[in-house]
Amino acid sequence: MTMHEDVAEVLLEASAIQHKVAEIGQAITRDYQGKDLGLICILKGAVVFMSDLIRHIQLPVTLDFMAISSYGAGTKSSGVVRILKDLDHPIEGQHILIVEDIVDTGLTLRYLVENLRSRRPASLKVCTLLDKPSRRRVECVPDYNGFQIPDCFVVGYGLDYNERYRNLPYIGVLKPEVYQRG
Repeated sequence: MTMHEDVAEVLLEASAIQHKVAEIGQAITRDYQGKDLGLICILKGAVVFMSDLIRHIQLPVTLDFMAISSYGAGTKSSGVVRILKDLDHPIEGQHILIVEDIVDTGLTLRYLVENLRSRRPASLKVCTLLDKPSRRRVECVPDYNGFQIPDCFVVGYGLDYNERYRNLPYIGVLKPEVYQRG
């Protein structure tokens, strides 16, 4: 069985994703003209998005990475956030853009934003590829958003289930029987 057979439907085709990533990159370029911009990629899910996004930002940028966990091996956010890898460099006084794969309940993002704000950046904004507002448990609105999606479990383009499916070129809805069998 191939990984494509585990996908119930393709929600976002690769071409639509690439078009949206280019649009977001152009907006970021426009909004940060004349400013030094630091991007913080949230590992592992946002790495594919970030890799494509930075090629559409026509400004000098710095990159750093954080790894946080709130899912474990499940399909729903636990709400308990752990920092698995912190930043390599201080962000005080810098314009910072968090690059995230998906905003779901908002609990992880709220924790992340509060944590990074305490480090006193000049500005702090959020860029996400996917937003699932129907699952929101705390108020948060990304400053840059690619797509709003319905409440379904998605994989591909960096998003995973149990560390698999990240390399799909599209974003698809995972068949429930895949995560129900564990």
